[in-house]
Formats: sequence, C-alpha cells, structure tokens
Amino acid sequence: MPWAMRSGAGCIGGGSGVSLRQNAVSAVIGRLVYVSSGAHHGVRPRMDDLLWAKRAWSGFSAYAESKLCDVLLAFAVARRWKDVRSNALEPGWVPTKMGGPSAPDDLHQGCVTQAWLATSEDELARSTGGYFYHQQPRAPNRIASDVNIQEELLAECGRISGFPLTD
Repeated sequence: MPWAMRSGAGCIGGGSGVSLRQNAVSAVIGRLVYVSSGAHHGVRPRMDDLLWAKRAWSGFSAYAESKLCDVLLAFAVARRWKDVRSNALEPGWVPTKMGGPSAPDDLHQGCVTQAWLATSEDELARSTGGYFYHQQPRAPNRIASDVNIQEELLAECGRISGFPLTD
C-alpha cells in the first residue's frame, strides 16, 4: 500500500502545498511545472477513492491516475491564478530506475522540457494551461480539460488535506 499513499499524497500534497505557497510562487517565479506521464491518457480518476482505500490495488493504475491528477491540477491552477504560468509535461519513457534500461526515450530530452517551462523566455514556454512533450504541445487526456472534473479534484484534495486551493 505504500504506492497508494504516495500516489494520493503526490496529488493532494501538491494541491495543498501549492495553495499555501501561492503568493510566494507568484512573487518569486510565477511558474509551476507539473511532471506527468503518457500513462495518464488511458484512465479516469476515481474522486471517491483517490487514496485507493476502497478498491483492489493496481500499482500502474494508481500511477496513471495520479499523473492525470497532476495534469488536472496544472490546468485548474492555470485557469484560477492568472498571474502564474502553470503547465504539465510528459518527459517520455526514459531509462531511469523506474523506466528501466530498455526505455526508448532520451534521458536528457526528458528533463529539457521541465527546465524550459520553468525558465525560458520563449513565447510558448511562457504560456499557461498547456501540456508538453519535448518542448512541443501535445494533447493530454481529454478529461484534463473538463473544468467540472478539475473542480471535483480540487474539492476532494481540499477535503482530504484540510487545505483548499484558494483563488
């Protein structure tokens, strides 16, 4: 069950942590970059069980759902906080401890987009509410753009953590 707690805490911790630091982020850098995964494409989050307490455990499904929640959170923040640029990305399937040695993507390219979104003055990197792969826009899971699901996630994260995301 450690993965379940980690998956839920990743999204919930990210949501409440962002909420508590909103002013500091806006004043200092004004950018948030959420690292997702291509695995988020084939899932739908279970808002009634983000922490996987009610259903049979599936490590991959928990990972994929948590990565969709990262994109939902990035898009919700972009929509709510006009002075913060908030984007999500997928680094690709890269050869790391998790990805394994046979992963086909380039490890260097996997981190370039993160740094680019966080620091570049390029017009595309200064956008908000986007999803990227190797510094190019990529279509996320269509669920990620659903404002109702974004709001459901924010409400559930606030309920679980005790720290609602504020405007």
